[in-house]
Amino acid sequence: MNDTKPSKNSFEETTPLANLSRESWKIFQIIAEFVEGFERLSHIAPSVSIFGSARIGRDHPYYQLTQDIARSLSDAGFSIVSGGGPGIMEAANKGAYEGKSPSIGLNIYLPNEKAGNAYQNISLNFRHFFSRKVMFVKYASAYVVLPGGFGTLDELAEILTLIQTGKSRKIPIILVQSDFWQGLLAWFKDSLLASGTISESDLDLIQVIDQPADVVTAIFDYYEDRSFEPSSEEQRKLLEL
Repeated sequence: MNDTKPSKNSFEETTPLANLSRESWKIFQIIAEFVEGFERLSHIAPSVSIFGSARIGRDHPYYQLTQDIARSLSDAGFSIVSGGGPGIMEAANKGAYEGKSPSIGLNIYLPNEKAGNAYQNISLNFRHFFSRKVMFVKYASAYVVLPGGFGTLDELAEILTLIQTGKSRKIPIILVQSDFWQGLLAWFKDSLLASGTISESDLDLIQVIDQPADVVTAIFDYYEDRSFEPSSEEQRKLLEL
């Protein structure tokens, strides 16, 4: 019979109290992500957050489309914010990098993803999706969403939820490539709206556009009679994200 007992140190490392201590110290890492994000992004307005798949290759039509949209928006005076990775994110940063306004990458540490793309004037690195999400929303004058997977849908659902519930100011939410999004939008209408889980006005939060120039026009049209800068009431909402 083996009477070997675990050492006191190994026991302490696996106790709930030790885990709680590590989790408590993790708070400081989270705070640091927010502080750096606020300090480095507070001057980028007006900005547009662009989302889409990391799996889209450079030879894919969506890549060039995204680059054209980002370049047009950058030349029109909008900083461009993307997830900083490959695919659509790289195309967004590249278009902005070639334009007149800053290109920002909000990079996230992922096990199966390479380092951030090379087209970033401002590059931030996050370990936590939730703090990164706040940065996408907080300084955005519009969301432009290209075809993507679960991560893209997550960001789309996030902004729709925040605006629907009044936790964030209303901004244009533009889906690009109608053929890609029509099935989802039909499901919103035929299932969510039909079952009463969303309202008719919730569908009005979304625009579907295919041409880069029309994306720029739609954003300027939205702000024709309002400021890109959040009002005092909108600022209060953004402080509570």
